[in-house]
Amino acid sequence: MVEVGEKIPSVTLNDTEMKSVSLPADIKGKTVLAFFPGAFTGVCTKEMCTFRDDMSKLSAIKANVMAISVDSPFANKGFKEHNKLTFTVLSDYNRVAVTAFKIELNDFAGLKGYVAAKRSVFIVDVSGVVKYKWVSDDPRVEPNYNEVEAALA
Repeated sequence: MVEVGEKIPSVTLNDTEMKSVSLPADIKGKTVLAFFPGAFTGVCTKEMCTFRDDMSKLSAIKANVMAISVDSPFANKGFKEHNKLTFTVLSDYNRVAVTAFKIELNDFAGLKGYVAAKRSVFIVDVSGVVKYKWVSDDPRVEPNYNEVEAALA
């Protein structure tokens, strides 16, 4: 698993407009990489909407959010539009990021063979070095948003 002080793996994912985004190359400043198991699921919707609602605070400290799920770019686009998310949502449909970060959530929701992302937060600097890490084995558990905010400050 990627640890604090290490550089994140290089991966290229598609955003909701089908544009390629390369990590860490396309990171601009302090960034919250928020991996979530599945678009349109209850806890994931709550988490992403919390990041959306905290964007003014995050913008004030010059921090960005990039959300990442294994859902298709099409599903992520619908999820982003439905929830009026104001940040980038990336598709890891081929599981390169969850594999590289070693945060695979196997048999998600009891679906044998279905691999999702463990709910995870990585705060990285402009060069892609991890400054904070939180990973949950339980997809029902949300990150401590105050802790994430404090780590960004």
